[in-house]
Amino acid sequence: MRLVLLLLILLLITPHRFCHALTAEQRATIKKADKAYMSLDYKTADSLYSSLIPDVPDSAELYWKLARLNICIAEAIPPKKSENRMPFYANAVNFGRKAVQIDSSNASAHTWLAAALAVKADKIGSNEKLMRAAEIKRELDKALALNPNDDVAWSMLGSYNFQVSNIGWFSRFIGGTFVGKMPEGSREKAEQDFKKAISLNPKVIRHYHELAKLYLEEDRDKEALNILLTAENKPVLMKSDIRRLEEIRKLIRKLKKKLDD
Repeated sequence: MRLVLLLLILLLITPHRFCHALTAEQRATIKKADKAYMSLDYKTADSLYSSLIPDVPDSAELYWKLARLNICIAEAIPPKKSENRMPFYANAVNFGRKAVQIDSSNASAHTWLAAALAVKADKIGSNEKLMRAAEIKRELDKALALNPNDDVAWSMLGSYNFQVSNIGWFSRFIGGTFVGKMPEGSREKAEQDFKKAISLNPKVIRHYHELAKLYLEEDRDKEALNILLTAENKPVLMKSDIRRLEEIRKLIRKLKKKLDD
């Protein structure tokens, strides 16, 4: 009787520990979806992942991958049509929250929830950024505590620290009166975070591009150029990388001209 009561208590307080195992067929579907995602075939990936939702309500892996996919779909939409991105950002946040709810020990769930919250807040405006800052930082801290080798989490943390470092003292004071404790961060930390992300996964264009933007803001043009030249030769892993490469090549031409003058 005591054993039964103990099991019932455990079920109530840690439901994510008792997720049903995926069947071989469901696992095969996720692998097909992963392959489509890596091939930049987001439509097929979305169809395959989504087909599992009715029968797999408790797979953190499924939901964080759906969060990641919706972010990638949104980021692939041209900036001029940014309003079309919002439904995908909202989906990403919902899927990320679902993944964390299912399994709070899944590092990727926290990473992609943080990413979803960050990109959505970034498109809404400064107030939303401030309101979400603590939650984003908390999710990134959890992700890195669970998996210190998560390059995406380090890159997102770099972006967080970079953006927070740009909040002036007056904005920090005014913001604090409305949202409570203001977030803290520095460019030094941001640089370290981006470099950590690069060391963990040197193939990702975003890591280099974001670091280069930090260098440009600090007038470290030669360092920015070297980073951008390295990024230019990295593979396209997401559709948004295509637009990043265009921006990178424009920056390279501009910096070369500036440094040659």
